[in-house]
Amino acid sequence: MTGDQTTMAVQQYLHELAQMQGRSMAEPVIRDLIARSVQRLHMLCQSMLVRSYPRLMQPPLNLQADEMLSSVVDRLMKAMREVRPDNVRQFFALANQHMRWELNDLARRLDNNALAVELNEAFVAAPESSGSQLSVTAVRILTAIDDLPEAEREVFSLVRIQGMQQTEAAEILDVSTKTVQRRLNRAIMMLSEILNDLDPGAAPTE
Repeated sequence: MTGDQTTMAVQQYLHELAQMQGRSMAEPVIRDLIARSVQRLHMLCQSMLVRSYPRLMQPPLNLQADEMLSSVVDRLMKAMREVRPDNVRQFFALANQHMRWELNDLARRLDNNALAVELNEAFVAAPESSGSQLSVTAVRILTAIDDLPEAEREVFSLVRIQGMQQTEAAEILDVSTKTVQRRLNRAIMMLSEILNDLDPGAAPTE
């Protein structure tokens, strides 16, 4: 199925859901909706995992996109019992949000486990940082990205963090490529102002 066909099918399911009352009637439609969009969801999982959380793909987790997709689908199923996106853009924004939550949860558990090991081995000279913890600068940059207006944050996350082409982001967000370009430029300008004491060339790529 092509991207346009997926977009049309997802919108049709969302329209059908909007007319329904009650969870029992909506459940089969939600399952069909997610099944129809699973290829695009898998692509988003793979892109976010590789671009933003590569350390989770390494030991001890060895996380793969298929495993991540399974957890994200479960999250989406639960979320859509309460939340009904109005359009394709909102649906994939909801999916993107749950992908970030899933990966952030895994990263926190990984860091907590690493901290527990360090405490248990406190009698050994403290090793240099393994890089599993985010630096203060990285946390500050991620916070600045999270504080962007929703439209700009969506585009920046898809294009600059997940590494998507602007045409792909435009398709997912159901906007024109020029709109994606404008929002991306606004996001970079806002980040440059907030993070102006850092290397201006480093802020967008973080």
